Amino acid sequence: MKNKVLIIRLSSFGDIVQCMAVLDSLTQEPLNAEVDWLARQDLAEVPALSSRVNRVWSFNRKEGLLGWIRLALKLRSESYTHVYDAHSSLRSRILCFILRPFGIGPKFTRRSKERIKRILLFKFRVNKFPKPFKGMISYHEPLEAFGIKPKKSFRDSFSIDEPIPYEGILLAPSAAWEMKRWPMEHFKKLIEIMDDKKFLILGGPGDDFCQELEDLDPERVINLAGKLTYKESCQLVAQSTLLISGDTGMIHVADLLGVNGISLVGPTAFGFATNNNIKTLEIDLECRPCTKDGRGDCSQSVYKKCLVDITPELVAKTANSF
Repeated sequence: MKNKVLIIRLSSFGDIVQCMAVLDSLTQEPLNAEVDWLARQDLAEVPALSSRVNRVWSFNRKEGLLGWIRLALKLRSESYTHVYDAHSSLRSRILCFILRPFGIGPKFTRRSKERIKRILLFKFRVNKFPKPFKGMISYHEPLEAFGIKPKKSFRDSFSIDEPIPYEGILLAPSAAWEMKRWPMEHFKKLIEIMDDKKFLILGGPGDDFCQELEDLDPERVINLAGKLTYKESCQLVAQSTLLISGDTGMIHVADLLGVNGISLVGPTAFGFATNNNIKTLEIDLECRPCTKDGRGDCSQSVYKKCLVDITPELVAKTANSF
């Protein structure tokens, strides 16, 4: 019987992309498996971008616990040989219990959230995580339970539609939490410094502030924030020659696809890129990292000093080095 793997990673966008680093290993020897993915409904198009994913199952949170149990029973009938819980939440644990009652059933592995290490880091400033913490490696490590050897670099390609004609550098100024955003004034200054370049701005529907960048010079800057789907944004990254981004999902797309990128990392602990095509710029401060995802308060007298001190001049110089 052919090996058949179910990956459970429901969200978020950046975590799904980083988890997609495991697909190459699962579909090659020794497992040589067919891979299905379970994702949240609004993010289901993301794992579907990889030709290595056979089928994407989606779940609408509005269906509640009963809907989740019904889905678990349906998945149980798929006869998976392996299950990888890359989400490690109460919801995913309920599903795994239905798929493997009392540990009987498909081979299983889970990516731990390492909550004790998180408490030590964010409450007591004791960092027991690898420095830097690379998400793709952390998602791949649990595959050792399936007999798959560790890896340190990863690559995938996405199935995209007709190429979107454009030229310019991609900028991703947004992030889920404001504290991990590179200052808008720095993005504006960067555009002014690189006055011979064109820029495309990526962002979500609520990122109205991105319009300020297009207003600087509408002939060189096009604001696409809120106008593209995840799939379309990934397609632009796949076509790009350079992406400049903070700790967002888009930098992980570039990382996985081998697209050149500059990652602007500030207070967060888990947003570091893995592959050599991404150059990470950061400031060495004792208070870093101070947050998992950008929530919380800044302890510095200069708010977000770890990002403020990454100057537009340094970013422009790094961009030109590509």
